[in-house]
Amino acid sequence: MAEVKSDIEIARAAKKKPILEIGAKLGIPPEHLLPYGHDKAKIGAEFIAAQKDRKNGHLILVTAINPTPAGEGKTTTTVGLGDGLNRIGKKAIVCIREASLGPCFGIKGGAAGGGYAQVVPMEDMNLHFTGDFHAVTSAHNLLAALLDNHIYWGNEQNVDIRRIAWRRVMDMNDRALRSIVGPLGGVANGYPRETGFDITVASEVMAILCLATDLKDLEKRLGNIIIGYRRDKSPVFARDIKADGAMTVLLKDAMQPNLVQTLENNPAFVHGGPFANIAHGCNSVIATTTALKLADYVVTEAGFGADLGAEKFFDIKCRKAGLKPDAAVIVATVRAIKMNGGVKKDDLGKENLAALHKGCANLGRHVQNVKKFGVPAIVAINHFTSDTEAEVQAIKDYVATLGAEAVLCRHWAEGSAGIEELARKVAELAEGGHSQFSPLYPDEMSLFHKIETIAKDIYHASEVIADKSVRDQLRTWEDQGYGHLPICMAKTQYSFSTDPNLRGAPTDHTVPVREVRLAAGAGFIVVITGEIMTMPGLPKAPSSEKIYLNQQGYIEGLF
Repeated sequence: MAEVKSDIEIARAAKKKPILEIGAKLGIPPEHLLPYGHDKAKIGAEFIAAQKDRKNGHLILVTAINPTPAGEGKTTTTVGLGDGLNRIGKKAIVCIREASLGPCFGIKGGAAGGGYAQVVPMEDMNLHFTGDFHAVTSAHNLLAALLDNHIYWGNEQNVDIRRIAWRRVMDMNDRALRSIVGPLGGVANGYPRETGFDITVASEVMAILCLATDLKDLEKRLGNIIIGYRRDKSPVFARDIKADGAMTVLLKDAMQPNLVQTLENNPAFVHGGPFANIAHGCNSVIATTTALKLADYVVTEAGFGADLGAEKFFDIKCRKAGLKPDAAVIVATVRAIKMNGGVKKDDLGKENLAALHKGCANLGRHVQNVKKFGVPAIVAINHFTSDTEAEVQAIKDYVATLGAEAVLCRHWAEGSAGIEELARKVAELAEGGHSQFSPLYPDEMSLFHKIETIAKDIYHASEVIADKSVRDQLRTWEDQGYGHLPICMAKTQYSFSTDPNLRGAPTDHTVPVREVRLAAGAGFIVVITGEIMTMPGLPKAPSSEKIYLNQQGYIEGLF
């Protein structure tokens, strides 16, 4: 049996084309590309603005069942499907998020796909890339510094230092910084208070970057960030301390989508990276809308399982950007479904039809949920060598009972050749005009009712519980004119419930709301449930322990 190459070995052997050549395939002239080396570039704002009157292509969402340690391969399938559509003669662009350094050095790994369905340059994409995340970190922390400086020099806005809402961020998993006290050291350094750090991908600035339509919209949204409250509880905005202009300057280049390529030299836009269990978890609006003007098909993904990623894609991104998805692909693996059926990770290689049937309930719930948005769904079974024919057929038979279809895909091992069948069926679905997309709830619904609608219709919870202080806060925001905003649920990605250990398709569980936050710049209400952390920690044996430079100067251990 031939040796199976690692993702990084496959990526390193890629025959990349110059990025100007990839841009030319899309009709982007060289003068509108800002190259970062030979294999990546930013797309100029003038070119993007000039495309606004062109017709949109078809928008395809790739989502998945709830993630398990067995792996699902959502990004791999997104990239593979993009290559597959190009293989069957469609002009397709892949749109995915950028990788955060925290997961790369932690436990989750990178975000460039895998096997023979990857976006390259893989190492660059997972480590710094074009500096977008550093720009977001700098802009966020500039606002924090300006706020502390404003208070130090007299506090003209009368900010109540007990009610400061703006923390600092860094793009790393560091539990020691979750809750800190500062500034210390006496009068010269300011007023001591409790504060802390979040990870950069949880920053509202990241969410704003991914929802803004242009630089003017970006500046307006940054100005709308609430940084704290006065003693009368009225909000203090970033524009009140004149921070919005300088923040926009720092983000000017970061706003431009990044163009790279797949292993098969097809175009990919990699831009933005909001966390999906905390923020809205989608590729930037500007990248997706630009791609829709340049291609027949745009394949994009939403973070984690469909209960988080797809719901937020539909209810936040599509609602805000006026997007209408034509079809959705739900990624599953035999292994992950068996894990949802109670099989331990060490036993996943053995055929177990009973556990598979039990675990299919998780997949079924996601299929039914996606259909609630009026979007036709198809299931992609991401193939593993340990899968048996009986197990694959059992999934296909189960999905057929839901009025949908499941297709076996071998893109990890075979690239676009292994996903042709799915590509043809997705094209058929999209071109059939079957999508009747509409968000789950209307803008005018009350905020608490929106939370209940998501919890009951998508999570199948029996109730939402929240303290009086939470309900009062929601009513106050409604009185202040924020009642029309969508909800961004911060919930564990591992379960439909708020208990990460409750796999499958639980019903009649309770969703406890711990805290609510107004992201006035991004334009949504963050609802924090269960034990969700906005600053993750590293595992006992982080991935970073296996990352190093070999004797040839190549990176090893990155995945």
